[in-house]
Amino acid sequence: MTSVIEISWLQLSLSLLFILIAAAASLYYRLKLEKDLLIGSVRTVAQLALVGYLLQFIFDLEHPLLILLLYMWMLFWAAHAIRGRVEEERVAILGPTFVSMAVTFTLITVMVTRVVVQVEPWYQPQYFIPLGGMIAGNAMNAVSLSLERLLSSLRDQRQEVELVLSLGGNWQEASQRLRREAIRAGMIPSINAMMTVGLVSLPGMMSGQILAGVDPALAVRYQILVMLMLVGATALGTLIVVNLILKRCFTRLDQLRL
Repeated sequence: MTSVIEISWLQLSLSLLFILIAAAASLYYRLKLEKDLLIGSVRTVAQLALVGYLLQFIFDLEHPLLILLLYMWMLFWAAHAIRGRVEEERVAILGPTFVSMAVTFTLITVMVTRVVVQVEPWYQPQYFIPLGGMIAGNAMNAVSLSLERLLSSLRDQRQEVELVLSLGGNWQEASQRLRREAIRAGMIPSINAMMTVGLVSLPGMMSGQILAGVDPALAVRYQILVMLMLVGATALGTLIVVNLILKRCFTRLDQLRL
């Protein structure tokens, strides 16, 4: 394999041309997205540069507590992003989402690094942080989709839910179909990605490893691991979060809060 071609900051600045093209299109068609493009570009550079230096610091220390704290920080902001997307005031979302993600995704990441990849030690940041970050990022989108579908369905079909409750059904019976549809909505994108991987595009991790000079056969094995890991984490995370939030949508007397 060829050696890695380094990119200088000067070369990287040339990629700003793509943002300028997008901003020009926004101005021409009056999309009013140029401000968001500017802020997004600045935040992308600043956040990734900061993360790069932080990761270098943590990689040098290789302390399990610091690595887990960093991962909890990542999961907190993932839960915070979910809370911002759902925009629900009557039901607490941030706490249950963060706790469930912290427990579930940490266990899955540890299993992948310790059992599947067999990293020694299991908390080696070169593997733990990237793999855990991919789990958090993909599951965040799935959980957001599921919660949005769940809460909107509860509002739109409130009469149906309350009818079941008035006939003697409990909150689980009244929301069984809505829960199933919400979980399905969160899992479909991951399943679709499995169906088209390698046919429509090369996934990000595989492409990155190939660009870094890794043997394509090894990159493929890592990508298979990542795809299976993400689907499992998405399914488990979505299932737990939806059930926790759904229970909070009803009072102890099985009354709908929304």
